Amino acid sequence: MPDLTTSKMIMAFDFGTQKMGIAVGQSAISSSNPLALFPMKDGIPDWTALLKIVQQWQPQLFLVGLPLNMDDSESELSTRARKFARRLRHQTNIETFMVDERLTTREAREELQAFQRKGQAKRLAADSLAAKLMIESWYYDPQGIQP
Repeated sequence: MPDLTTSKMIMAFDFGTQKMGIAVGQSAISSSNPLALFPMKDGIPDWTALLKIVQQWQPQLFLVGLPLNMDDSESELSTRARKFARRLRHQTNIETFMVDERLTTREAREELQAFQRKGQAKRLAADSLAAKLMIESWYYDPQGIQP
């Protein structure tokens, strides 16, 4: 498990084959903020563009959502998310953990609808809100598995 006694910039990814949600958080103040959606091409990111975002935010920890089925089984998307996480760690040498992302997209869609009702959701996306929720849940229960 990572050392959470020191302040860390955390970056979370809600992996998808067409788009990926990204969020950042600062553990010292338990903050989290969604970033713009990141385009994917059949589950493969433009690594140059992604690494520029990583360089901009300088995280010390990555969280990658693991899309498990409700019965705890893994799917093809789970395998692809694990592969992305391994490549991310290899490209950056930054500590990377997989986190259970079940129901985060549903919760994010509900949160997005609330923002829309208030007229505040012009640039928000459910996938980036899901990544934000992963960070928030990590603060309260930092359980993760290596990719």
